[in-house]
Formats: sequence, structure tokens, C-alpha cells
Amino acid sequence: MNFINASLGDLKAFGTAHAEEYKTADPFPNIYFDNFFNPEVLYAVLEEFPDMSKKPDLQFNDPNQVKLASKGEGRFGERTKLFMHYLNSQPFLEFLTELTGIENLIPDPFYDGGGCHQIQPGGMLKLHADFNKHPKTKLDRRINVLVYLNENWDESYGGHFELWDREMKGCRKKILPLFNRMAMFSTTSDSYHGHPNPLTCPPDRSRKSLALYYYTNGRPAEEASVSETDHNTLFVYRNEDKKARAITSLKETAKLWIPPILLGGRHKEHKEKLS
Repeated sequence: MNFINASLGDLKAFGTAHAEEYKTADPFPNIYFDNFFNPEVLYAVLEEFPDMSKKPDLQFNDPNQVKLASKGEGRFGERTKLFMHYLNSQPFLEFLTELTGIENLIPDPFYDGGGCHQIQPGGMLKLHADFNKHPKTKLDRRINVLVYLNENWDESYGGHFELWDREMKGCRKKILPLFNRMAMFSTTSDSYHGHPNPLTCPPDRSRKSLALYYYTNGRPAEEASVSETDHNTLFVYRNEDKKARAITSLKETAKLWIPPILLGGRHKEHKEKLS
């Protein structure tokens, strides 16, 4: 099966040709490509994309994220499994090395945090830096690859993938999650990224993607010095997010200190005023 768009030619040479663009990108090494894969392969993946909406263990719903995400290979269809295995194969790893300059890349057969991702209307993923060590292998996380599966996606729907500068002063790149668009970037403890604004697509649509992560045994000293300890996802906040978090925090504090009977009475009084 031909997974890659034939017009790309030799995959390693393609990686070499775009290496400088990747390494010098703002605000940290990143790039995206359109029509990278054979579209028929992605249509097949989309056709068997799993329904995760009724599985509580696949749902993330808190102030930092409202999304759905698969775990492991268990929910991959057969064609999805073939495609994901290709993205963990020698030819694709060699392409990544040529593009990024990162040697001895190791894929993640567990798809820990990766796999099928879906964001429904109103969902989001606040800006963050990723966990820096694989929870099972303890390898160092180095590259994220995201493959988008959204046909006829209008810009008004939102869902842009945003890359922010290390000082959190502003967004430096916004990538619309279009069908057969692949985005990738180098992950460090201050490579801040996410989908921070609630999705505004129609109720019958959602933002679908595949996520794959790549690791090495150790990382350069200049990267390791940013965070000397292992960490989980590090969420960071824009000014508007800080205000929302402060309001939420005040409400939660009020719930702790005001007796439930008073909260219930106020709620009842409020309803009577509205009726």
C-alpha cells in the first residue's frame, strides 16, 4: 500500500530539502505539509474513526481541556492500524531524522497520549508544553506529528493549532486543521502549543486528528536544562485565560465556604425571580 503522496518523490530527500525551514522556524522548530499522504488512505482512516463519545475513560473534561482521545491500539480499525504502524516504521523515522536532525528516534508502540483525537463543538485544549518523559519507557519526548482529517473545514469553525513564544507574549503561528495536512514540531518543556479557543464548528461536525510522538534515549543538554525534572503536561495561560481561571477559582472558593443550604436557597430565589 502506498501511504505517501507519490508526487513527494524520495522521502528522505524530501526531508533534507525542508530541514532548514524546519530548524529555523518561529517560535521553535516546526513545519506543516499539505497533501503529504495518499488521500485514499486517509479517507479509509476517517471511515473507521472510532466513536469515543460514550466512553468515559476516553473523555477529558476540565478547565484545561475538553476533548476525546483513544488509548492504545484497541480502538484502531484495521486500516488505521496499518497507517499508524507505517508512521512508526523505518522509512518514516528516517524522514523525520533528515527533516529535524534528531538521530536515533524511537516510536511509541503504546500510543501513550497519542492515537485518535477528537474535539467536538465547544471543546478546546489550552496552551501547554507536553510531558517530557514517556511514562513507561522513560525515554525523552522529542517530536510530535499531527495528521488532520477534517474535510471542507471552514476557517470560521476555528480549531486552529497555535504555537506560542516561550515568554507567552503572543501566538507566532496558527495552523488550520485541514484534511491531509500534517503538522510537526520539536517538543521541549517550553514549546507552548494548543487549541485554546472553543471550537465553533456546526453541531454535526468535529475536529479529528491522529497524534504520534517520537522519543530518544536522552536529549541535548541545552534542552534538558529547561526542565531538570520529569513532568506531566504543563499548562500555561493567556491573559484572557487567567481572568477566566480567577473567576472560576472564586466560585469554587465560595462553594467551600458558603453552607450548601444557603447556596440552595439562593439558587431557588434566583429561579423564582426569573419565573
